[in-house]
Amino acid sequence: MNMQYKQLIPSIYLLDHKAVRSLTDHEVISEDPEALACEYNTGFADALMIFDLSDDDAMQEAHNDIIRAVCASVRIPVIGAGRVRRLEDVKKLLYAGCAMAALNLSHESNAALAGEAAARFGADKIAGCYSDPAQVSAHAESLRGNISLLIEVKREGEGTKAPADGVPVPVIREIGESECVKEVLKDDRVNGVTGPGVNRRAARLEQIREKLDAAGISVYMRRAQYPWSAFKKGPDGLVPVVVQEDSTDQVLMVAYMNQEAYERTVRTGRMTYWSRSRQELWVKGLTSGHLQFVHSLTADCDMDTILARVDQVGAACHTGSHSCFFNGILSEEGTETFDPGKVLQRDYETIVERRDNPKEGSYTNYLFDKGLDKMLKKLGEESAEIIIAAKNPNPNEIVYEIADYLYHMMVVMAQKDLTWEDVTKELARRQKKE
Repeated sequence: MNMQYKQLIPSIYLLDHKAVRSLTDHEVISEDPEALACEYNTGFADALMIFDLSDDDAMQEAHNDIIRAVCASVRIPVIGAGRVRRLEDVKKLLYAGCAMAALNLSHESNAALAGEAAARFGADKIAGCYSDPAQVSAHAESLRGNISLLIEVKREGEGTKAPADGVPVPVIREIGESECVKEVLKDDRVNGVTGPGVNRRAARLEQIREKLDAAGISVYMRRAQYPWSAFKKGPDGLVPVVVQEDSTDQVLMVAYMNQEAYERTVRTGRMTYWSRSRQELWVKGLTSGHLQFVHSLTADCDMDTILARVDQVGAACHTGSHSCFFNGILSEEGTETFDPGKVLQRDYETIVERRDNPKEGSYTNYLFDKGLDKMLKKLGEESAEIIIAAKNPNPNEIVYEIADYLYHMMVVMAQKDLTWEDVTKELARRQKKE
């Protein structure tokens, strides 16, 4: 999270699998918290706060599954808070995809837990929730250097309190529906707002951000390096846009922009085009849900074409294909470029083929016949071999051992019906959250 700017952070309060209005008002506002999170993921929210209001371990596990689904569905950082009292709770939130886990500082043991969690996961992953500044002041020494964000939580009937001064980190303040965002953010000690007061205004965050910027309050505003006038347009006044998926480098589609589409794309962070057939502006995915979020925009040497690298939600093509480019025309044999990812994928496909169609004498089928325990025993042995090889001077030896390990790991993946796509999607998600 970029805390050099004031943050606008909608929040979701999870109770019995549903989203409720606030910590104290448990009126249900959404039966589908994931869908609500996608509504908040507009391009104008800086992050998303999720409070788990579960009161037992079983419900906490169910809520963790919801949080995982939310983290996979939104591109903004997610802060997990609520029932976080053990290191295992912190780990589960972070592994679910949360950028940070927030400890409730009303529990005294959480001050010590902050240090343990920071040592394990890094202080940049740990926040602290408080309703009374004394909760922070009492543990200032324990918290200093172990948390990187404080979240002031309002209680029913209480006014806002001055953010705690005991730990020099940014403070996010939960605000009520009637509080003025601008007035709260004028306080130099407040680095952002969350809670019902932001949720109620979620559909107007673009206008609110513009008003805050005009008032001299430091909020993040997207600004292009080149104005529309810098581009060379075609006879129709349009500029072609080549769209590429940032996580895979796959070319997805080609579209066109006019001035309004270009400026709206820059301002909103969502790819917006000019439809030549319909003669109208269109936000990609607005009706289908297959939105494209801007990762970068780059002009070519002649300033007459734009390369857009995007985060693609769902399929880019109207046919349902992920990319519009699937009609093969010509492919020269023997010209394939070496791609490590494809090597692993082909090995994995061979392992799955052996699993589904056993071949006599196959070592892979031997492992499948012996079952998971044998597979895990071999995986452990190969892991130990890597450690031993790493201590030896010959670098080739560790290459051989890593290759053996990857093979046995893929056998386990196939046994558990996991694919490289599952793994690489998780890696890509973690990259986006950095």
